[in-house]
Amino acid sequence: MSGILYIVATPIGNLDDITLRAIKTLEEADIIAAEDTRHTLKLLNHLGISKPLISYYKQNEKVKTEILMEKLIMGKNIALVSDAGTPVISDPGEEVVKVAIKNNIKVVPIPGPCALITALIASGMSAKEFSFIGFLPVNKKEKDEILKEVSEDTKTLIFYEAPHKLIATLNEMQNILGNRTICLARELTKIHEEFLTGEITEILEKIQEPKGEYVIIVEGSKLSKKEIKANKLNEMTVEEHYKYYEDLGYEKKEIIKKIAKDRNVNKNEIYKLFTNK
Repeated sequence: MSGILYIVATPIGNLDDITLRAIKTLEEADIIAAEDTRHTLKLLNHLGISKPLISYYKQNEKVKTEILMEKLIMGKNIALVSDAGTPVISDPGEEVVKVAIKNNIKVVPIPGPCALITALIASGMSAKEFSFIGFLPVNKKEKDEILKEVSEDTKTLIFYEAPHKLIATLNEMQNILGNRTICLARELTKIHEEFLTGEITEILEKIQEPKGEYVIIVEGSKLSKKEIKANKLNEMTVEEHYKYYEDLGYEKKEIIKKIAKDRNVNKNEIYKLFTNK
């Protein structure tokens, strides 16, 4: 009989945040797969748990997935942990979960701390709907492309960022998203836990030396995608507006109707402009 793969959330700072179920799972697992075995060993020592450890991080994920699968098929129960918080969420684990499911291995989540949720609930930002983007690419062009993609999203946006890249990222956010209200959360659940809320320019003035891992929570666009599209179309000349719909494959009659609707004018006014087209 195959073993079980447990995805175990661990504290993001304060060690008291570990759940009783997580402790029990770590105690009963045959093997613990850890993003950083040295880091996990500190947690296990704190809990008085001694178990065989296997390193499992981004760079060795594919190779170690094969090893973990062999052990699961042999009937070993494995607990997967990351350095902090919930595995798979911007942390290693996705690969082994996918392969386990394909091989009919039972996957059991052991819920617990997660930085993005911890930051969101204390940020004062809308939690009704949100989009988690995680870490942005290092490449500036790729980073800017993602920010442009989410710039029209009305949901709250949540990012992770390293301290040495924080100021550059905030500047790029201001350039692409505008000077929105954000909440900057760092050192969550630790002694120096801090939340900074304000417009991006205000936050940039307050930051001297970024320290610790950051969660950046950004208010969503105040304009709906429909409103943004309407504004963009109305910034065009009527001729550009016509070509926009022509390039989309619409016929003249339908184009005139659409332009009139977008600009909230009588379609006859638009028709007169294009009688010779």
